[in-house]
Amino acid sequence: MPRSKYYTPDEVSAHNSAADLWVSFVGKVYDLTPLVREHRGDILLLPIIECAGKDISHWFDPKTKDILTHVDPVTSCVKYFTPRGRFLHVPPPRPRSDWDNDFGRPWWRDPRYEVGYLTAKSRWVRVVNTLTSQEQLLEVCPEETLEEVLHRYMRYNAHAGSYTWKHAGTPLLMDRTLGENGVPDEDPDMDRCRLDRDLFTPAICLYFNDDLTEL
Repeated sequence: MPRSKYYTPDEVSAHNSAADLWVSFVGKVYDLTPLVREHRGDILLLPIIECAGKDISHWFDPKTKDILTHVDPVTSCVKYFTPRGRFLHVPPPRPRSDWDNDFGRPWWRDPRYEVGYLTAKSRWVRVVNTLTSQEQLLEVCPEETLEEVLHRYMRYNAHAGSYTWKHAGTPLLMDRTLGENGVPDEDPDMDRCRLDRDLFTPAICLYFNDDLTEL
């Protein structure tokens, strides 16, 4: 199954240990497991491990995508702002003979750790299999095409590609998003009316139309 381009906060939060460590920041998702493995035992990993599975965008300047800086009140020099404590690849506040800065790119600028994008806002849909009457509540990313949503659903039905996907009786275009297919996210309207979002979840109905496919 191909890896998704977009991830929900819940998917990121599932990778919350030193042995499997993901974080998100400035709209992207990063797998820092290889970084932790490479620097195992380094005390400077502690702030990163403490934030495993979380969004750490508040560590960064959204424009430069670099660590936030501040003026040191003692030296009046501009330095990285790390209130949780200095972490890997952040230079020490004072000159030190044991500081080795030939590591290349700092981890937050290294594309090797990027795995995808953090969705701006996840949404829920009900996927109803009209052949078996089975119904599955699925959290999806609105930026995903229906083909990508299908791959999310395949954990529940490996032959999901053998069905025609419809909403309100209209076949859905699998290369377009839910919004582009006329399935809007009505959460803002529900919030504006002070209604519980769980009262209404749009349904996508699957109609069997083929022999079982090998996917």
